[in-house]
Amino acid sequence: MKKIEGVASTLFVPMVARIDVSKRFPEFFYDEKSLELEEFLPEAAWKGASEYTNIVSSSRYYNMDNMTVAFIEKHKTCNVVFLGAGLDTAYHRITKRLGWRDTHYYGVDLPEVIEKRKEFCGVDSREVMIGGDMFAMEWVDSVDTGLPTLLLVSGVFQYFREPKILAFIRALKRAFVHGELIFDATSTSGLKFTNHFIKRTGHADARMYFSVDDCQEFAEKCDVTLLECRGFFKDALQILKGKLKLTTRMVMKFTDRTKRTVILHLKLNP
Repeated sequence: MKKIEGVASTLFVPMVARIDVSKRFPEFFYDEKSLELEEFLPEAAWKGASEYTNIVSSSRYYNMDNMTVAFIEKHKTCNVVFLGAGLDTAYHRITKRLGWRDTHYYGVDLPEVIEKRKEFCGVDSREVMIGGDMFAMEWVDSVDTGLPTLLLVSGVFQYFREPKILAFIRALKRAFVHGELIFDATSTSGLKFTNHFIKRTGHADARMYFSVDDCQEFAEKCDVTLLECRGFFKDALQILKGKLKLTTRMVMKFTDRTKRTVILHLKLNP
């Protein structure tokens, strides 16, 4: 395979993080599939990455993976839908831990991203990839909405305005009677830091807008139930104690304490 080209540069940022942390701290997070793909990334993909930003991204996946595993173990026969799938390798990480089971996996992203994903990551026979605008909701026709369904949005909502996110969550609520939604969000103050990082890595066109300062208040806006508002770093700080730079640890503790970056778990219907 040749080095992958023609893909939005921001797609590489989380993969670089997964590779870096898998190499340095496999006791915390290990992504075999991403490591296999490292040689095909363009050199520019590594620009601007730091220990802290890589830990942020990997901690997001660490937590979302654990939440996904818990959902699958609870519901047995269910759907897991990755919205804005990009080049994420969560499918491989989850099935590595749990085996196949009776879980239906879907990935949704823009058609051009899905094509590059197929070329780069490949597609397993148990994984359904759907090309389309996730906000348009046409992809729902390919999913059995009668099953318990976990919808995951990782590192995507931030690029859109709140009214669009609210409308989308309400649409998901109507479509998935037994649905739950997990996504990450940054506080208003946290967005300032994040946009600074994005600019530093040369992705100035990827400015972020959406923020959440109060998880419960946001859930009420959507008319859904907040199951959990989780910080990123509780486990990372324990597992990697003494292995991270002092500045990294300090920022991680501050971020969790002030809830600058959180993962929301919503139940869409009673």
